[in-house]
Amino acid sequence: MEEKLNLTDKWDKTFEKSDKVNHRKITFHNRYGITLAADLYEPKDATGKLPAIAVSGPFGAVKEQCSGLYAMNLAERGFLTIAFDPSFTGESGGSPRYVASPDINTEDFQAAVDFLITQDNVDGDKIGILGICGWGGFALNAAAIDTRIKATVACTMYDMSRVTAQGYFDSLDKEGRYQLREELNAQRTEDYKNGQYQRAGGVVDPLPDDAPFFVKDYYEYYKVRAYHERSLNSNEGWNTTSSLSLLNMPILTYIDEIKNAVLLVHGEKAHSCYFSKDAYEKLEGDNKELMLIPDAVHTDLYDQMDVIPFDKIEEFYKENF
Repeated sequence: MEEKLNLTDKWDKTFEKSDKVNHRKITFHNRYGITLAADLYEPKDATGKLPAIAVSGPFGAVKEQCSGLYAMNLAERGFLTIAFDPSFTGESGGSPRYVASPDINTEDFQAAVDFLITQDNVDGDKIGILGICGWGGFALNAAAIDTRIKATVACTMYDMSRVTAQGYFDSLDKEGRYQLREELNAQRTEDYKNGQYQRAGGVVDPLPDDAPFFVKDYYEYYKVRAYHERSLNSNEGWNTTSSLSLLNMPILTYIDEIKNAVLLVHGEKAHSCYFSKDAYEKLEGDNKELMLIPDAVHTDLYDQMDVIPFDKIEEFYKENF
């Protein structure tokens, strides 16, 4: 069922390899027949069945960036982990390239659970997921549909459907959405005529002097300290029309029905913090938690080891498994 992918055999991560874990490349397939590429990390000398966690994000990033950093560090703490590239991006399969989908990207998390739950060295009753940035939203959406997921962590979370349809801080009104639809559908026509998809561009480069702080924040991460040749945000970005389905398919509709545990982690000073605060208000039950990190901004939770609360995340998974 799986496509043979061309996977690099070199360590090309934006972080150093830990000597406490074993690492190997793996592939798995989703329900749409797309083959996904992932890095698998496991504690050295591990025996028996392990609790497992699938990690992905941020939106437009690759597994060689912060999702791999999270996965490797959680493996140091006793979990078997995978960090995967979403469909149509990175080393994963899927054509056309550079397309996002609220349905397929939610399915990617479920497919990762399919893989983990069928491994001989994984405890199928102890599986969690962790989504970063836009993939925090997809993680919550996956937890709302997949009861096999026992614990979900969303770090520095974006609701990609909300920010696409309503703009930052819900500033886009109906007329603004209509104008956006006109522009994107006109681009569809041009793409079809040209036989190729226009790319939207990744993080703005060169960086304008008057760029908002969070844009400078993204630039510093994707263009400087964590640049990667396969990262959409580091390079030419998504297809321009990729965001069309996010305009009218909200992903967090049923998160109030999640019965298993959820931990939302966000920087207190992040421009995106309102996404986690609002999601927390919608979640129900006594096993939901919002952790705000004082003075932290959005990308601090990408790779700043003194900011990411790994002790808390480890405790959360172990308690709820």
